[in-house]
Amino acid sequence: MLQLATHGTVCGSAQCTGWVMAEKKAAGKPGRKAPDGTKKQFLSSMDPDVIRAIKVAAAELDRNASQVLETAAKEWLDRYRAGKK
Repeated sequence: MLQLATHGTVCGSAQCTGWVMAEKKAAGKPGRKAPDGTKKQFLSSMDPDVIRAIKVAAAELDRNASQVLETAAKEWLDRYRAGKK
């Protein structure tokens, strides 16, 4: 129900009704934890079969996919840099 405020405006907000809104919480993605320490999140698209194989290999090594991908990327960068000389 709309009420007429004392200064002549229509009032339907929490301020006029006496209702109080809950404080806004920081938005977060459920089920996702923040990267460790100084690491930053990196999004990439890959073939679903490659993703599945990475996850299987990570599980066999008792690591997570991010750790496997970071190791692979560092090794690739080392080879790449060595070939540029």
